[in-house]
Amino acid sequence: MRTTRMTSTTARHLRRGVLQAAVDAGAACTSLDIDAFFRRDGESDIEWAPRRTAALRICAACPVRAACEELALRDGEGDPGADEIVRGGLTGPELAAAGDVHAVRLAVANAADRDTEGSLLDVLMAQRHALATTSTERTRDGKRIPPAIVQQEQNARIRTLNVRIAQARSARRAGAGWGVAA
Repeated sequence: MRTTRMTSTTARHLRRGVLQAAVDAGAACTSLDIDAFFRRDGESDIEWAPRRTAALRICAACPVRAACEELALRDGEGDPGADEIVRGGLTGPELAAAGDVHAVRLAVANAADRDTEGSLLDVLMAQRHALATTSTERTRDGKRIPPAIVQQEQNARIRTLNVRIAQARSARRAGAGWGVAA
């Protein structure tokens, strides 16, 4: 799956579910050992420095680096006195400093993330958009599937997503005291 590069501005305006889906789908580190991004217990600065540099290089080329950084900030990751992590292209002290600078914005983002129906709506709508804009060119077992058949399958999945979106909207409105959506 090809992922487009995400900017920090875009990431700041997205909900946790959409950010996590972007990271899951397009992170450069997905196939790597996650331990490469964390300092080992008792590891010296001399041992950690080249591993940290390698992790920072991987993050620098990652198309969803901004989403990963935003998630790390929302999770409160990083310690100003401990260089023990690389996430979203930042070290622990850098994450802590960015978290301090963006504390108010992050509090608002975290409050919005707790809106579970809203987050679900964001994810479902992103899935629907991705599905609706996916090519109908497919093959199975080396044979080309007629685009009309692929389109029918996509339409059925889009209808299912539409039902789930309507249910999430109704639940969200009911939870906010608006009553059930028409």
